[in-house]
Amino acid sequence: MKNLKLIPLVALTLVLLASCSSVRVVSDYDKQANFNTYKSYAFYKTGIDKAQISDLDKKRILRAIEAELGSRGFVKSDTPDVLISIFTKERERVDVYNNNFGWGYGGFYNPWVWGPGWGWGWGNNVSTSTEGSLYIDVIDANKKELVWQGRGVGTLNNTKSIEKKEQRIQEFVSQILKEYPPQTAVAVN
Repeated sequence: MKNLKLIPLVALTLVLLASCSSVRVVSDYDKQANFNTYKSYAFYKTGIDKAQISDLDKKRILRAIEAELGSRGFVKSDTPDVLISIFTKERERVDVYNNNFGWGYGGFYNPWVWGPGWGWGWGNNVSTSTEGSLYIDVIDANKKELVWQGRGVGTLNNTKSIEKKEQRIQEFVSQILKEYPPQTAVAVN
C-alpha cells in the first residue's frame, strides 16, 4: 500500500523535472534569403539594449551566442553579413496537478464493485513558475531585413548558483541556434 502512495509522487516529480529542464524551440525564416553567404556577424546594440533583462544576463546570452556561432565557423566583424539581436518575454505559468484517482466518499464504478465507498486521495497541487521566451533575430546587414528568428521557451530556474544560471542560458541559446541556419531544400541537378 505504501508503494501505491509513492507512485503519484514519483510521477509528479518526474513531470516537474522534465518541464523545468526542457526548452521548446520554434524558428522561422525568409525562404528568399541565401544563408550560404552569411559568414560574419555583429550584435545589433539598439535591439539588445531594449531587451528587458539584467545587463548581466544580456552578457551571458551574448557570450553564449558568440561561443555557439564561433563553433560553427562564423566570425565577429565590424562589417558583418548579419546582425544578431535578442529580446525576451516572460509570463507566470500556473500548473495544477490533480492527484485524485476517483477515490473518496460517494458513488463510483469499477467492474467488480459498484456503490458508495470511502477511499483516499491527495487533492490538487498547484505550482507556479516564471516561463521565459528568448528570441534570437538574424538580420541581413545590407538589406536591414529580418531573415531568421528563433525562439526558445522554458523556465530559467531562480537559482543562487551563477554556474547553473550560465549553464541554463547556454542550453537555451544552443537549443535555439540548432535551427540556424535553416535546412533549406537542396537543388537537384
